[in-house]
Amino acid sequence: MTKELLFEIGTEEIPSGYMAAALKDLEAQAHGIFRDQRIACSGIRTYGTPRRLTLHVERLQESQSALVREVVGPAKAVAFDQEGRPTKAAVGFAKAQGIPVEKLRVKTLDRGDYLVATIEEQGMRLEELLPIILPRLVASLSFPKFMRWGQGTFRFVRPIRWLLALYGGRVVPFDIDGVTSGSKTYGHRFLSRGQIRVRSFQDYLQKLEGRFVIVDQARRRELVVRLAEEAAAKVGGRPVLDDDLVESVSYLVEYPNVICGEFERQYLSLPRDVIMTPMRKHQRYFPVVDDAGRLIPYFVAISNMTAKDMDVIRAGNERVLRARLKDADFFFKEDRKTPLPERVPKLRGIIFQERLGTMFDKVERLQLLASYIAEQVAPHLVDEARRATQLCKADLVTTMVKEFPNLQGVMGHEYALLSGESPAVAQAIEEHHLPRFAGDRLPESMIGAIVGLADRIDSICGCFGIGLIPSGSEDPYGLRRLALGTVQILLSTGIDLPLSEPVGKGLELLGDRLTRPRDRAAREVMEFLTARLHAILMERGIPADLVDAVLSVDVERVSEAGNRAEALAAFRQEADFGELVVAFRRVVNILPKGFSRAVDPHRFVTSAERALHAEAATLRAETEHLVRARDYFRALQRIATIRPIVDMFFEEVMVMVDDRDLQENRLAILKEVADLFSGIADFSKIAVVP
Repeated sequence: MTKELLFEIGTEEIPSGYMAAALKDLEAQAHGIFRDQRIACSGIRTYGTPRRLTLHVERLQESQSALVREVVGPAKAVAFDQEGRPTKAAVGFAKAQGIPVEKLRVKTLDRGDYLVATIEEQGMRLEELLPIILPRLVASLSFPKFMRWGQGTFRFVRPIRWLLALYGGRVVPFDIDGVTSGSKTYGHRFLSRGQIRVRSFQDYLQKLEGRFVIVDQARRRELVVRLAEEAAAKVGGRPVLDDDLVESVSYLVEYPNVICGEFERQYLSLPRDVIMTPMRKHQRYFPVVDDAGRLIPYFVAISNMTAKDMDVIRAGNERVLRARLKDADFFFKEDRKTPLPERVPKLRGIIFQERLGTMFDKVERLQLLASYIAEQVAPHLVDEARRATQLCKADLVTTMVKEFPNLQGVMGHEYALLSGESPAVAQAIEEHHLPRFAGDRLPESMIGAIVGLADRIDSICGCFGIGLIPSGSEDPYGLRRLALGTVQILLSTGIDLPLSEPVGKGLELLGDRLTRPRDRAAREVMEFLTARLHAILMERGIPADLVDAVLSVDVERVSEAGNRAEALAAFRQEADFGELVVAFRRVVNILPKGFSRAVDPHRFVTSAERALHAEAATLRAETEHLVRARDYFRALQRIATIRPIVDMFFEEVMVMVDDRDLQENRLAILKEVADLFSGIADFSKIAVVP
């Protein structure tokens, strides 16, 4: 038999940015606890609003499954005398396990024959177990920040105000830091009064919606989008609905209501991002654009309140945005009075890192590192890369970026153009910050990619060089994000540069600022970047064994490693992939480690030797050309054709003969075959999928 579980944690308002992860964590922790407690369940869902985290389980088993376990006792030789009667050791063991001695049995283990007791423990009923499990579930949830409140000691993201816990319609009694569970919940903080008694999940949903709370976040999201689109359409536009903002707004409200506000048309002369940033980042408004994608002087806001006169709420929102835009307009005009190049010396007043110097020091290193990278991959861009690097941090000292830090790079682009810099340099100033986060866009220009690589490599090398290495959840300088960006840029641009070269140059430019041996720091930085490459390739759906096989051959050229991994993953779907792996293993398993010797055709005895040597030579010529062209899939297709000849070789040729010269000549032929794979992957690390 199963019953429904409804569990709600009622709190003060939880930050919207925490909610999505919290609901995933609640579901995962519930699954884990039920599994560990041997409780069968199905239909687990989580729901959330700013004031509640809700767990609903459609079917939860009424009691734990029985636990059957084996306890190993004394050895058979000790447990029985010569006549086969139980000794005191056997009797004592049976008594300790609470079973008759005749219920013991002998089991053969690795170390010999031993007495074994089979113990079956009946599971507890859920009515007894849930009061223990649910508080443990609450305590297991993780958040970026915790707090305590009142005189209590319990830590949670926000103060817990009520607990609703029903199993099969009956209250699950427990207490968390003075808050006792019950069958009551609360509606909207301002639009609803008093407690609400509920009997089931459907009753819970219906009654809360009647009290201005839509519990299902997916429904709220749909409503937010529909309301925003309808409101914008009334003024002849459409809302800019980026996913992150829609999600954030959905978790800011319990009962969405829409208003469409207006601002002065004069502010449309400001750069697009200067207008949109105060709306989206600070006020959580949706900008409105026309059919051509141009901003129009309106915005859509989703309110958690409803009023008889919504004009009052609209006027309040317009007033707040007007003040923001007025400030932005002032900052923009003031910043334009000083050309961007004249701001560079002021970077001496901004500390990058105490040991690594100021932002001015960093920019001087970046100019040299970006020039070095450009010389290797795009010599014609050296001058522009150097200029973009010189100016890439100058907008840090503008009033606009001080007020709106997330406009760094965007304003650098604007002010560079206004200062007479080339469009390519201005674009690179903005793009060197990309990607800022997972899923963000990547640099479109080669100059932006070069400057972005230099910036990230300098930061990573600098921190590793003075011992600021991420550990666990601690990563104060965001080095994991910088490393992911480095790898993503290399993969997307196809820059064919051994990664150790800019890393080595970056450490060299840091000079005596380093506090750790340079070679050690270089090795650790490469391991750190390789780990990020491994993670990205797996996120692309490439199996771990294939990623390991590819990276075991070469991790220096990141984009090339990505191409090899994708080709190998595609080739794994081919019918003869498994046979190719088997053929490779058959070859390498017989080769001594480090074996190297040239083949002597004069020592061939059989036609199978001649055939394998000739085919290996032909394939080597063909695949070397394909590998240089990065056509790894076709190279693998060609290499796969050698399988029948390898099989024939092993059927007709005895490799490990007594004649040492003949043996080594045959091993040399197999080494030629093994070398065909060496430029693509280490096939010994690949699992054969049946």
